[in-house]
Amino acid sequence: MKTSDFDYELPPELIAQTPITPRHASRLMVVERATGSIAHRHFYEIVEYLRPGDLLVANDSRVIPARMYGHKVPTGGKVEVLLLAKRGERLWEALTRGKRLVPGTVIALDAAGGTPALTCRVVEVTEAGGRLLEFDAPVEPVLDKVGIVPLPPYIHVPLQDRERYQTVYAKVNGSVAAPTAGLHFTPELMEQVRKVGAEFAFVTLHIGLDTFRPVQEEEVEQHHIHSEWCTLPAETAERINAARREGRRIIAVGTTSVRVLETGGKLAAEQGSGTAVVPFTGPTDLFIYPGFHFRVVDAMITNFHLPRSTLLMLVSAFAGRELILRAYQEAVRERYRFYSFGDAMLIL
Repeated sequence: MKTSDFDYELPPELIAQTPITPRHASRLMVVERATGSIAHRHFYEIVEYLRPGDLLVANDSRVIPARMYGHKVPTGGKVEVLLLAKRGERLWEALTRGKRLVPGTVIALDAAGGTPALTCRVVEVTEAGGRLLEFDAPVEPVLDKVGIVPLPPYIHVPLQDRERYQTVYAKVNGSVAAPTAGLHFTPELMEQVRKVGAEFAFVTLHIGLDTFRPVQEEEVEQHHIHSEWCTLPAETAERINAARREGRRIIAVGTTSVRVLETGGKLAAEQGSGTAVVPFTGPTDLFIYPGFHFRVVDAMITNFHLPRSTLLMLVSAFAGRELILRAYQEAVRERYRFYSFGDAMLIL
């Protein structure tokens, strides 16, 4: 399977630079897999497509202020650090900018006003070209002082309210990018969802940047997706298994929720548990592309994704590449807003 099969042309002006207010006023493309039909709605109208008993499963990971600025000690050379994933009590994998950040280099990270608030040492250069950093103290207590919430590189307008890059239900710190399908929900809309008899359940997947990067390998099967830490709680697993037994739909809010759910489904199948999913906590490197057998997810809410990305491959696996690319072409014609702050798609 060729990576070029998941390419498309996107006018740059359709990349959303700022979030819509209110959140639920974004547009919603509704794609039906069985018929291939496409409808154009607004996100607040999603309740019209929900049924009593539907279980919407969302990712409650919260974006951390992962971008930090500092300087090398003792030379003073400027350094930028973007935390990617926690690898130990004081160990973090990170992307860095700065000259000669070789193992042993000491970096002082500055709080507001330029006061050093934290130091770290480069332990090694990672296979992907990043750095493994060892900090002199736990990072989490001072993140709000030294870090800023990182926005994707295609967003060039500063965010006035950094809570707009969080879902309203985010609670577990750990992501360096938002689970963007959930950005469209407001507390009021979530209440409307409950009033029609649908329910919410939550999983956690801490998102790293690799998820969004275009695939460089010519053959899709040769791409290795980086692992991301996630958890499918026992309570959520019980509710999913009950819904499946009773013939109710599982609707994944975002591709990250899909990966957690299908990882839980894969583990259940491997263990011969007789249930749809089993609860688990740990890394997942599940790479979903066309040909994948979905065990858990019946419908999906998602945004419009980058060309050649693993996310575009995932939704193509769920709905079919031809239908998804046709939907994307229509989204371009209809001037939908793309990517993190863009509009949404409901795939039924």
